[in-house]
Amino acid sequence: QVQLVESGGGSEQAGGSLRLSCAASGYTFSSPCAGWFRQVPGKEREGVAIIYYRDDFTYYADSVKGRFTISQDNAKNTLYLQMNSLKPEDSAMYYCATDRACWPRLNPAAYNYWGQGTQVTVSS
Repeated sequence: QVQLVESGGGSEQAGGSLRLSCAASGYTFSSPCAGWFRQVPGKEREGVAIIYYRDDFTYYADSVKGRFTISQDNAKNTLYLQMNSLKPEDSAMYYCATDRACWPRLNPAAYNYWGQGTQVTVSS
């Protein structure tokens, strides 16, 4: 059973930084990719960033390009999201997700395995 556990969320002021982690276990398939998504109440879940494990290819939503960095540590089976220059509009519940394929890249419907989420709150 695939299990994803996020951590690292919290409260930060605008301009600050946070690093999210996602510990993965229980894979019975070779997952080629994983991603971070976020959701605020009353809005649809949106893709933030994804990474392809084989070559570390990354892809970001326009809203976070240049501020967020997704990375992986294969030895620790952990996915990261470094978030810099945080803005109040980055406030959301952040989820990590994976599946056998990640296409369309930032479309939540493409992913069947999700963590429980970690809350990020950015104050102005």
